[in-house]
Amino acid sequence: MTDFEYSIEKNYGVLSERGGWKKELNLVSWNKREAKFDVRDWAPNYEKVGKGITLTKEEAEKLRDLLNIALSESEVK
Repeated sequence: MTDFEYSIEKNYGVLSERGGWKKELNLVSWNKREAKFDVRDWAPNYEKVGKGITLTKEEAEKLRDLLNIALSESEVK
C-alpha cells in the first residue's frame, strides 16, 4: 500500500457515524498539495481513512448547485 500524508486544515462537520467511523466534510491537504474539500470516512482519532472524494472549490460549488436542484425535485423525504 502506498504511503501518503494528509493534513486536515478545517473540519466543517460530521455527516454520519457508524461503528465509530465518521463521514466528515473537511478541507484536507493530501501529500502537501493544495487543500481541497474532502468527504470521507475516518476511523476514531483519524488513525485510518476510508474511501472518499475530493473536490476543488469550483467542483464543490457545482455539486452544491446540483444538490439544490436534486433536493428540490426529490420525492425522497
